[in-house]
Amino acid sequence: MEWTRGRLAEAVSARRERWPRVRVEEVAQQGHPVQVLSELSQDCDLLAVGTRGLGGFAGLLLGSVSRNVISYSRCPVAVVRGRQE
Repeated sequence: MEWTRGRLAEAVSARRERWPRVRVEEVAQQGHPVQVLSELSQDCDLLAVGTRGLGGFAGLLLGSVSRNVISYSRCPVAVVRGRQE
């Protein structure tokens, strides 16, 4: 879990510097992603989730976690595609 928290902090740090007035809470929690994110969404103004971004026709489809988080979230959800490496 410590590795996950470190990666999350690393991913968010550059954005914190660019937009210091935007409040971001980093949460790393064990459990089924859809259930955990849906529960956490009740205290959020916006929930950001990642997607692998398969590209091509498959890239037009959201994965099951993203799709279900959108369905069960109690706040707006931003689905963010990661960089292609």
